[in-house]
Amino acid sequence: MASQTALINRAIAMHLLREGQFGVASTFIREAHPQSETSSSSTQAQRPPSITISRPDTPPDAMITDADIPSDLTAFQSQALQEKFAGMYSILTSLRQRDLHPAIGWARENSTELEARGSNLEFELCRLQFVWLFKGPLVNGLPATEDNGVQGALKYAQANFGRFQQRHLREIQRLTCAMVYVSNLAESPYSTIFDISLAFDEVASSFTREFCSLLGLSAESPLYVAVTAGALALPNLVKWTGINKAKNTEWTTQNELAFETPLPKSMLYHSIFVCPVSRGQTTDTNPPMILPCGHVLANESLHKLAKGIRYKCPYCPSEGVVKDAKKIIL
Repeated sequence: MASQTALINRAIAMHLLREGQFGVASTFIREAHPQSETSSSSTQAQRPPSITISRPDTPPDAMITDADIPSDLTAFQSQALQEKFAGMYSILTSLRQRDLHPAIGWARENSTELEARGSNLEFELCRLQFVWLFKGPLVNGLPATEDNGVQGALKYAQANFGRFQQRHLREIQRLTCAMVYVSNLAESPYSTIFDISLAFDEVASSFTREFCSLLGLSAESPLYVAVTAGALALPNLVKWTGINKAKNTEWTTQNELAFETPLPKSMLYHSIFVCPVSRGQTTDTNPPMILPCGHVLANESLHKLAKGIRYKCPYCPSEGVVKDAKKIIL
């Protein structure tokens, strides 16, 4: 970890920006910036970057790739990057205040990209807006006008649900049929559809996931995931260390833990391959290799089995040349 200071600083800065802590991020970037840069960079580092941004009028919709987010902290002083996270945080703040309009506006502006991903975010937002209006002024606190209540919800459905009929016709039918039970919705077959106790939190999570995906980023902060996974592994590590001390043994593995850490599915990002020959888990330096016959071995196992440049598959009669094996990227 000591040799990866730049990446650690990048993760911290990215986490602060994603959480909307723009002032704290500004201070961190300025203080963590190397002082041995050129004079122009030093001058820029001494001047607080314009990172404390108010809520922008137009949510960002441009794409960011990994190449746009290098490990150099000066890149985080980019006004465009800061505005993108400020826009996301602004919309999330509106969602916490039960205001869906900014999120719906963003989803419509990016509908082409969202549909290409197979995302249902725009419909989820419009459906929640329908339910929110259906609840009426006593629940949503909106003015008691013709645009609120049951009539307001019906008017909203007529204006907005038409574009979703091809993919979500059944759900739209269920929403509109629920109007028949307006006098006793809690006892109706549609009561679960109109339960909004967790709806705004769920749609906020969906929005964050889609927003970050369009920026080429993971839905969760890498710093949050790393710290959470470490906290889950810590009790087992403490227990294992205690057992080793009692037995007078030492930890001999360097690049992996000596025990398995159970993680939630949300933290499992790719499959894990265990070599059937060595019984060891593959790593970046010892990746899985697929042979022309279809069997897979770890790279080190393949070279140990090879005689010169040729090998024989340990699981079938096939033979081949080592260079014909292809690396598998999980």
